[in-house]
Amino acid sequence: MNLIPGDTELARKLQTGDVEAFDLLYEKYSGKLYSFGLKYLRSAAEAEELVQSVFLKIWEHHKHINRRLSFKSFLFTIAYNDICKLFRKRNYLQNFISDALYENSQSSSRTEEGIEFQSVFNRVLEIVNKLPERQRVIFRKSKLEGKPTKEIAEELKLSPGTVDNYISEALKFIRNRLCKEDFALLLFVSLYLF
Repeated sequence: MNLIPGDTELARKLQTGDVEAFDLLYEKYSGKLYSFGLKYLRSAAEAEELVQSVFLKIWEHHKHINRRLSFKSFLFTIAYNDICKLFRKRNYLQNFISDALYENSQSSSRTEEGIEFQSVFNRVLEIVNKLPERQRVIFRKSKLEGKPTKEIAEELKLSPGTVDNYISEALKFIRNRLCKEDFALLLFVSLYLF
């Protein structure tokens, strides 16, 4: 597939780090990309974030752009992949929260007085944010994004055993913090995160 001449020349210049070429491509495609994102995401803020994310990736990898391929197709492929990743992440978190809410309502005889899931979940996230950076990143990828250990290991260039150790240490840290705070929080974490 050939590029239209304007895109071919702009892609060539972009490969060399030409900021003006990048700006022209942004000007040409940002509106179309925004509309594409809005169609699927149904949120103006998320569509704008998608545009920024895609063009940031384009800039970060400008030296590797294949000028023989359609720049427009390349751009929209990145956007499509980002949207798919977002949907997978959303779906995983929604299922996690829905399952946890259902389990909580089924196991609590005092639904009105029971644990308010969202506030408990937020407290757990506060504790997660206090983890050392590497543990926090790995814990989030594993427990909140649902990524398998092997995928995390490949992504971070670690052995699967090292990833498991980080997760284990993170869980120990969270358990210890919760033991000091509230039994209900510890119960929540035991049921839904371990």
